[in-house]
Amino acid sequence: MSDMQRENEEVSKDGGMKPQFMPGDQMQEESRSGSGEGEENSFDDITQVSRGIEQGEEKDRKHQKKPIPSELDDVLKKLEEMGYKTSFDVVVREMTFGETRTALFCLNGLVKEEVLTEVLMRLTFLEPSDLSSDALHSFLDFYVPAAQVDKEEDWDMLITFVLAGGSAMFIDGERTALKIDAKNFPARGMEEPSLEKVVRGARDGFNETLMVNISLVRRRLRDPKLRYELVMVGERTKTDVCIAYIDDIVDKELLKSIKDKISMVKVDGLPLADKQLEEATIKRGWSPFPLVRYSERPDTVAAHLLEGAVAIFVDTSPSVMTLPTTYTDLIQHAEENRQTPFIGSYLRWVRFIGIFASLFMLPLWLLFVMHPEYKPPVLEFIGPSKSGKIPIFVQFLLVEIGVDLLRMASVHTPTTLATAMSLVAAILIGDIAVKTGLFVNEVILYMAIAAIGMFATPSYELGLANRIVRLVLLMAVAAFNVPGLVIATTVLIIFLINERSMNRPYMWPIIPFDARALLSIVIRQPLLYNRTRPNILKPQQRDKMPETS
Repeated sequence: MSDMQRENEEVSKDGGMKPQFMPGDQMQEESRSGSGEGEENSFDDITQVSRGIEQGEEKDRKHQKKPIPSELDDVLKKLEEMGYKTSFDVVVREMTFGETRTALFCLNGLVKEEVLTEVLMRLTFLEPSDLSSDALHSFLDFYVPAAQVDKEEDWDMLITFVLAGGSAMFIDGERTALKIDAKNFPARGMEEPSLEKVVRGARDGFNETLMVNISLVRRRLRDPKLRYELVMVGERTKTDVCIAYIDDIVDKELLKSIKDKISMVKVDGLPLADKQLEEATIKRGWSPFPLVRYSERPDTVAAHLLEGAVAIFVDTSPSVMTLPTTYTDLIQHAEENRQTPFIGSYLRWVRFIGIFASLFMLPLWLLFVMHPEYKPPVLEFIGPSKSGKIPIFVQFLLVEIGVDLLRMASVHTPTTLATAMSLVAAILIGDIAVKTGLFVNEVILYMAIAAIGMFATPSYELGLANRIVRLVLLMAVAAFNVPGLVIATTVLIIFLINERSMNRPYMWPIIPFDARALLSIVIRQPLLYNRTRPNILKPQQRDKMPETS
């Protein structure tokens, strides 16, 4: 590409986009390399969705194609508005083939140099009669099979294609340009997800390239009913968002609702990818609980698709969102299904106990310390032999903040210094703080158990939400004793019951109660016993094994 940049020195001489869904085959061409609070129950929100769709359709009717100038000099002037001669990565190479001027437009670093070199070499054999757009399209399509070639007459669509990594060839005297799909995005290699590691199982994980991610799922789901629909979101970033589902399983109303929500997103862009898209579509207010599930494992996403869920891929993000989700979905891990049913059930119960302990162990211990008369006889050993210089409740707050600081420091500390930081933290917080009498031994012990329980939560977002819940319960106990704990717990349960993910109950199968589904969550059932899909997803096909007896 250095030759192309030198050619730039020798040469002397746009609109918003509404998200539009494209079928899977067109998406492969365009990207080859590459809420929560029950709003659907609200008549006002439904009216707003309908109005947004009608406005979008009206905008489409008014939209007219912006033609490509026929004169190459006019094209070059318009390309200067796109950054040509200003941005060093914008490459425009002007050439003459068959006595006709042409120009190749691309972005350095986003194209395959060997493919474009092959294109230019083939063009040197052209005769003057071969330089019409139709003839040139046929020529390149026949002699350059390494690149997908198509024609384009809309200037805005062509510019979007080039900004996404494609290349465009303009021909003097023609209002039709050629799109050459020779994309080559810089991509990180596949690695095992750091948050979802397993002892047994696949080690591949998603990266920041959309086509790599969807191919990892397609490899596991060789189903012709698997659909990938592409939509661009963001007036400036035009971020590729892919909606994945299995056509004969997914609930069509759920799918339509997700499409409508994404179509209504009107923002400049999504530089932070999936998290910003979640906030724009799942309007959950100030709720700390996650209403979507993130996963970096292709096998986990494939399993959710088979259940009838919808997966949302966002380009440049290594995480995939699955909708809808429930609280019980967020506390399950892939490792449980990699072991025998008995061991998987044991691991699941250990995880449940850890999560429960991280929420209620500290508030209950604080209650028993403040009011020893509430302790049952079997728990007489609970409580410090002597109090520290700081009140117990304040000790909990300080240690909680200290654990958060350690977690953030471990993320931002270089790997070579992580061990030293761990030693310093252990000595300062775990030993010196106790010896000086500032903290009680049991406070450090129980806080460590609670922290381990939080880290055992498969969903990182749910672990953070549970930490906030624990702080609220501690403050309720410190302020109001037993009534505070009872009221805070009741408010928490009511809040979770009222939460909804894509208009699905968040606490299913507990509320509404589904005995069979709850049993499959409490006990990791053998594969052949798990015959039905969750009815909360309203799948078109409930039976997973309709032909087995």
